[in-house]
Amino acid sequence: MKKLFAIALLLAPLSPVTAQEPPPDPATLSKAFPGESYSPYASRSFPTFPLWGDTHLHTSTSFDAGAFGNRLDAQAAYRFAKGEEIISSTGVPVKLSRPLDWLVVADHSDNMGLFDLIYAKDRSITSDPDGKRIAEMVAAGGQTAVQATVELIDAFARQEAISPALAVEPGTKLFRTVWDRQIAAAEAAYEPGRFTSFIGYEWTSQIAPGDNMHRVVISRDAGDRAKMLAPFTTLPPAGSPDPRDLWDWMALYEETTSGDVLALAHNGNLSNGIMFPEEAQYNGRELDLDYVTRRALWEPMYEITQIKGDGETHPFLSPNDEFADYETWDKSNLNMTVPKTDDMLAGEYARSALRIGLQLEDRLGVNPYKFGIVGSTDSHTSLATAQEDNFFGKHSGSEPNAERLEHVVAQFGDQALLGWEQVASGLAAVWAAENTRESIFDAMERKEVYATTGSRILVRFFGGWDFTAEDINNRNPAFLGYEKGVPMGADLAVPTVGGQAPSFMVFALKDPIGGNLDRIQIVKGWLNADGTTDEQVYDVVWSGDRQPGSDGKVPPVGNTVDAERATYTNSIGVPELATVWTDPDFDPSQKAFYYARVIEIPTPRWSLYDAFRYGVEHPAEAPTWTQERAYTSPIWYTPTM
Repeated sequence: MKKLFAIALLLAPLSPVTAQEPPPDPATLSKAFPGESYSPYASRSFPTFPLWGDTHLHTSTSFDAGAFGNRLDAQAAYRFAKGEEIISSTGVPVKLSRPLDWLVVADHSDNMGLFDLIYAKDRSITSDPDGKRIAEMVAAGGQTAVQATVELIDAFARQEAISPALAVEPGTKLFRTVWDRQIAAAEAAYEPGRFTSFIGYEWTSQIAPGDNMHRVVISRDAGDRAKMLAPFTTLPPAGSPDPRDLWDWMALYEETTSGDVLALAHNGNLSNGIMFPEEAQYNGRELDLDYVTRRALWEPMYEITQIKGDGETHPFLSPNDEFADYETWDKSNLNMTVPKTDDMLAGEYARSALRIGLQLEDRLGVNPYKFGIVGSTDSHTSLATAQEDNFFGKHSGSEPNAERLEHVVAQFGDQALLGWEQVASGLAAVWAAENTRESIFDAMERKEVYATTGSRILVRFFGGWDFTAEDINNRNPAFLGYEKGVPMGADLAVPTVGGQAPSFMVFALKDPIGGNLDRIQIVKGWLNADGTTDEQVYDVVWSGDRQPGSDGKVPPVGNTVDAERATYTNSIGVPELATVWTDPDFDPSQKAFYYARVIEIPTPRWSLYDAFRYGVEHPAEAPTWTQERAYTSPIWYTPTM
């Protein structure tokens, strides 16, 4: 009280106040304190917390989701994302542990709404022999419905049509009606400041016999603009599987609507090497300045992790990275027609793409793979579930039940994908100033985003030239991060001193209901003078008193997972980690990128939770534990000429 009284005395000569007088004008008071405000949070211009979302969720409107039994539309997907408890397509109550902040319902543009017709037994379907056959298989349910779905997906992957009756084409009344319905659902769900619903779709490019080059298209705009142009599709003659044609559509959209749109490249591990070409596109057309410039312009983000596997790197590509083999999917392309070979892998994984991007920039002048990093689910259940103990699978046929670990999710010929091989991943975190379409979209475009495999780990990552160890002691590292450097997704400024090595400030805080943190690593890739690239993973800060071995690697943190009870303890690891790290191998003449990877301690995998809950045997070939992680968008260094 004495302190408050003393302050009042000091203020009295500047702004006398009596009980009879009205309170002083704040503008007048501010003149008494020239310079910065006492409050460090006043006039703060940078984002202060990550907003959690999913850029890639399918509802019953997607033809494959509907075929697998999804009955939940976009309205249900938004209600669920907001934290509401709903009933899944298999009749199971389901709810998120915590609501999401935003969501992109990204239903496939090709055949959008097809299964609305099939389930309604519409005459346009049942009057066609193939349409009637497929409709009857779907109505039979179970594996018969799965086989109908596989037949449709396989035909689509080959860019073929089973029958004209089983195609919903742009320009038709049905296509227009379905798209308007999707827009209306997004508009109704949008609550600026609380929850953001984006208008979007998935452009489902398939290169025969089944190589995946999908993109999610996300609009910054409201429905009035989104209605002005129908989504782009892939089947000729209305559509095309070539990304250059998608970029043409995106340019047309912005020209027509005066709006803003971007594309997110789908996790590439089913592309059989064509997601990140080095010399030429899938069709033999050589990469040129037009390709690299337009890809860099229209595709500022990449989906690094999702239900169909993790796409950071592969053990073949990163043999010295002990954390490289995380939930790896490397069997084949989408419809399992062409087995995976080692020579395909560089064109599928994010880290190798970042390295290839340095080479293309050196050759063509623009880096087409200078992307930010996000995770998403690609779930086809309308349920954005990425938490290990609350995982509802890839599609409605693989929702929780006692048989789903060994359940055949999809089978093409003698190739099968089993239920336990699905991955409970991932989430997209965006450093946005406010929860609005405009703010989140702008953060995506500037690449201030990061991915996690499901945990809500908070990560800050800044690069600069004069960070010091003292800077990380600040409990609000972002103040110094933005003041002295650049955030994730940006380019390092020109150094003030020639030859000076950059420093990076990184801070991570555990998911409040997740596992403790094991370590933070910084991954570096660089371009050598001879045009080749290299990479190095540095352990920069870790829990406990472990000492790096002779190879510089920090030993494993340990493992508290109890496989009998599907539990673990946080008796190892720490709640937060932070450091300032300076590149010890910096060469100012080399182009380079840096990103942070945050690793949790081992925790139970979703399949272990399933085995415990249903009292079934856990598949011997399936891992019982996982180490959740976060990947930040990179920070790039370019030498001055």
